[in-house]
Amino acid sequence: MSELTEEENFIIEKLKEKGGKLNYKELQTLCQNEFEGVRLILKKLKEKGFVEYEGMIPGFSAEIELIKGL
Repeated sequence: MSELTEEENFIIEKLKEKGGKLNYKELQTLCQNEFEGVRLILKKLKEKGFVEYEGMIPGFSAEIELIKGL
């Protein structure tokens, strides 16, 4: 498994803090003061098997879910 970036770790920690599931808009708000490009980072996390959401890139109403076991 590849090493995670600081931004990827930040998103995973926020998901863990919120019980493993967050709406994209809420996650975007939590990340806005830390970094930009949340959608791209989520796409990379999905490709690595860390998160799940509907579609290739999350929409504003998407539910981002941490894959169980993390």
